Formats: sequence, C-alpha cells, structure tokens
Amino acid sequence: MKRSKINHIIREADAFIRSFGYIMPPFAYWSPEQMKAHKGDSSAIFTSRLGWDITDYGQEKFDELGLFLFTVRNGRYEDMKLGMGMLYAEKIMISRKDQLSPMHRHNIKAEDIINRGGGKLVLELFMHDRDGGIDPKAEVSVPVDGTIHRLPAGGLLKLDPGQSVTLLPGVWHAFWAEGKDVLIGEVSTVNDDLTDNVFREPIGRFSNIDEDVAPLHLLVSDYEKWVG
Repeated sequence: MKRSKINHIIREADAFIRSFGYIMPPFAYWSPEQMKAHKGDSSAIFTSRLGWDITDYGQEKFDELGLFLFTVRNGRYEDMKLGMGMLYAEKIMISRKDQLSPMHRHNIKAEDIINRGGGKLVLELFMHDRDGGIDPKAEVSVPVDGTIHRLPAGGLLKLDPGQSVTLLPGVWHAFWAEGKDVLIGEVSTVNDDLTDNVFREPIGRFSNIDEDVAPLHLLVSDYEKWVG
C-alpha cells in the first residue's frame, strides 16, 4: 500500500470518528519527529503498540479486504499471568461498506465488538474444533449485550448501532459493514497483534508499505523502523 494512500485513509478516518463525537488522544496527532522525541517519556506507546493501524493484510486491495484500527490503550501479557494490573485493551476501528476483515480467531484475547454507529455490522461466525480449526457443523453460541444468540455454523450475526457481541478465544469470525461504513469499538483483554491472530487463509496481519511520500503519522508497524 502506498504511504500516500495511508495518509489519505488517516485523514478520512479521523473525520469519520469525530463525526460520532469520539475524540482521539493527543498522541494520535504527533508527527514522526515528535514520536521520536517522546521515545523516552512515552515508552508505553511503543511497547504496548498504541496508535494508528491500517491493514490490507498484505493483499494490496484495501477497499475490498482491509480494516482501519487505532489502539487507544493496551496492557501487558505479563500482568495477565499474574492476574493483576492492566489486563485490558481498547480499540476504535472502521469497517467500510462491504470491506471484509477476513476469517480469524484469537488464542488468548476475549473481546467485545461494538457497533458504535453507521450501518449494520455483519459477523460470520464458526466455533473451533478440537485442533483449533473451523468446525463446519457446530452451533455457534455468543452473547449479544448479555443475551445468548444461537446460530448455525457460518451463520451471520447482524449488529445495529449500539449493539455488541462478546467473542471468547477460539471463536472464528469475519466481519464487514452493511449499508454504510461502521464505527466499531473493541474492548478486550490484552491485545497482541504480532502473535495472537490466527487466519484461515495464509495472509499477513500488516500492510507492505511503498514509501512514495513522507508519513503523516506513524503506524504501529512503523515503530521499530522509524523510532527504534
């Protein structure tokens, strides 16, 4: 994905998020130079991988297969092992109309996926088999705002604005927006996008970036290269 397109997506996403009254934290607007300058006093931004995240899953077709994310807060797996400390994470995301976030599951993360506004959020759901793969026959049982919903394997759960679903580790899910773009909230246990995403298809989690222009803001996948 070209950096110029990423910059454009960031500007569009920021405006879309603000249209719902959600205000991003100040560090969201730091320039690459400011990010480098804050490496010492804001190290948690980098170690917890807070910030902008735009992915086409390495497939170079963002409008069809992609997702916008911004990680607002995130704890540490070390604290989860102790059972105390910052055991949670929060993201704000945008799924564009008919833009697929592909089928995947998590080994550790439990998450609430919340439709914060826009169109319907559609999730295709499967349970896992004994080996962690997709069970093509098992009924899916998930709580939607505390009420259990049961669907056949591969059933479609449609969330209207204000509704949310809780997905426990191992539940396979893909999702997209129907009708209009959707602002999505995610509240979860500690998030690790480097190791805790298992995709059905052999795809990547992050985009390959063509540096045709300078970055407006750094992505979380830029931190190692640009900040060190």
